[in-house]
Amino acid sequence: MERRGKIYEGKAKIVYETDDPALLIQYFKDDATAFNAKKRGTIESKGIFNNRISSRLFQEVEARGVPTHFARTLSDREMLIKRLEIIRVEVVLRNIVAGSLAKRMGVEEGRRLPHTIIDLHLKEDSLDDPLINEDTISAFGMASREELAQMRGYALKVNGILTEFFGARNIDLVDFKLEFGRCPAEGGRILLGDEITPDGCRLWEKGTGRKLDKDRFRRDLGSVEAAYAEVERLVTR
Repeated sequence: MERRGKIYEGKAKIVYETDDPALLIQYFKDDATAFNAKKRGTIESKGIFNNRISSRLFQEVEARGVPTHFARTLSDREMLIKRLEIIRVEVVLRNIVAGSLAKRMGVEEGRRLPHTIIDLHLKEDSLDDPLINEDTISAFGMASREELAQMRGYALKVNGILTEFFGARNIDLVDFKLEFGRCPAEGGRILLGDEITPDGCRLWEKGTGRKLDKDRFRRDLGSVEAAYAEVERLVTR
């Protein structure tokens, strides 16, 4: 697979074209950002850990019925993915109160919710990814109601799969972000895209609540690289 020109560079990844117009190469960087890039830094080997973690988790959810953009792992930092037209909606699933939900509701972190909450955010860093709803998404033509229903269904299925997967490794899946897109090569079919990593998941050790995700960077808790390495070891074992 020949890597060609860069078509996109984000906070944590670079995406390159290939000699196949239906396939792209996704490269994982060590750059770390928080608060919509207001805080910046580097986490050594984060790109390697995230590529391995995301590859394994994409394979897990794909095997259990959720279609993804993942094609195969190419190297320590690269995966081959299907080209998607990304839908500008971030789907956030919350199982335990933490982060912005705790602040928004004025409650302490750590309360287990009686059912999963799905928040929808506009994917736009310059606006701090504001909360939106299905009417807004439909009215602005970002996705149809049918597509949104499919995205919600996939998201809840992923939540069930990953809650079980991480639970077997003594980790609570507190909350996490998913992104979806339309695959032109598959008739516009909705696929899970982006990544599934500690950058976009809150992962707490069961019993202790020890954080194993990017909150260690956000909150200056230290041992950031060690936390990512621990998640990679548990996920890929």
